[in-house]
Amino acid sequence: MSTFHYPLPDFEQKIIAPEQLMTQLTQLPRPLVFTNGCFDILHRGHVTYLAQARALGACLILALNTDSSVKRQGKGDDRPINSLANRAAVVAALKDVDFVTWFDDDTPAQLIEDIQPDILVKGGDWLPENIVGAKETLSRGGQVHSIPFLHQTSTTQTLHKIRASLAQKNGN
Repeated sequence: MSTFHYPLPDFEQKIIAPEQLMTQLTQLPRPLVFTNGCFDILHRGHVTYLAQARALGACLILALNTDSSVKRQGKGDDRPINSLANRAAVVAALKDVDFVTWFDDDTPAQLIEDIQPDILVKGGDWLPENIVGAKETLSRGGQVHSIPFLHQTSTTQTLHKIRASLAQKNGN
């Protein structure tokens, strides 16, 4: 029996280290849209939001919190559920995401300053004036958007539901 070599999926090429991304910025189509977050357990709210963010420009860069950055957010000792590598691969597979990178700081402020996106986007739980990098993006003539939630879903809600079901099954 011969061994067949299966190539890596094309979406793996969309995952790019921050320092490598900087060397490609001038080649990316504009307007450039930037968003960030954990994207731990992907759900309908995430994919809807990313599609809406991508529709605002010609290229969407999604920056993920590293695992240690997620832990510092206080979402729980077991978060993130999925590692950075796994979270990056899942979101990179989405057609609306052009590039996936990451940041280890508590906020993506430095990455936003390095990338200097034309459009900065966060979800509807953020007031535009509270979005990290908003003031700098607006001062460069860019736009800042807070996209309202269409679906009231979250990773925290999903985990709560799973844990409640497990507790019920175990008689707790």
